[in-house]
Amino acid sequence: MRFAFKTSPQDTTWADMLAVWRAADDIEIYESGWTFDHFYPIFSDSTGPCMEGWTTLTALAQATERLRLGTMVTGVHYRHPAVLANMAATLDIISGGRLELGIGAGWNEEESGAYGIELGSITERLDRFDEACQVLIGLLSQETTDFAGKFYQLTNARNEPKGPQRPHPPICIGGNGEKRTLRTTARYAQHWNFVAGTVEEFARKRDVLAAHCADIGRDPSEILLSAQRRLDPALGYGELIEWAAAMNAEGLELAIIYLPPPHDPAVLEPLAEAVRDSGLAS
Repeated sequence: MRFAFKTSPQDTTWADMLAVWRAADDIEIYESGWTFDHFYPIFSDSTGPCMEGWTTLTALAQATERLRLGTMVTGVHYRHPAVLANMAATLDIISGGRLELGIGAGWNEEESGAYGIELGSITERLDRFDEACQVLIGLLSQETTDFAGKFYQLTNARNEPKGPQRPHPPICIGGNGEKRTLRTTARYAQHWNFVAGTVEEFARKRDVLAAHCADIGRDPSEILLSAQRRLDPALGYGELIEWAAAMNAEGLELAIIYLPPPHDPAVLEPLAEAVRDSGLAS
């Protein structure tokens, strides 16, 4: 089993976030680091501070050498997928091929409405997301891309230079929707992130994803399975280890530990030591 960490760029300072990433880059237990892509804080005071996700991720790529990195996840409605493809290719180059392209259909009505960014109905979001996946893959892997969809139209579109990861950076899709999101994951993703829920719910969604893979003739083992768990200082590291062990028994491959602000690199080594002692790390 592998382990990662996540620092949302909300209710924090750049200096504190940077310190965590630089420290984690030297601790082998952490294979990757993640941010989120929102403009308002989530599950918090939405009037508080929140730095932009892709800008901070680019700076963190320059400040680290080993960690793989990504947003968990980018709502595709925030940026045209052609723009996002150019951003992803460039960041893959800047990071030396360490980018994980985390994407989702989008959900935050408050910030979308405030900025006048159309979110749409659930059906529209999922239809748009499916199209965005195709556009991203085309621009990240092909010399030119033509696409005629409801939401996106491309004609002889180019995206150069491409990054070092071929055919494209691994695509991580976050979401639990059984009918649409997991079907899109089966078609296009190399990594699925289980958003939230019990061990039993994870196991059920895992089986749904496997069924969608079977429908299209894809081996489900080609898709990395991950989930997030927030570190609760009051419960300590033992609770996280118990959760990781239970999830690993159901097939979880990557446990992403969400570090709450204020961000402090002091939590990293004790957490890593708890993981080492558990014997879960591989």
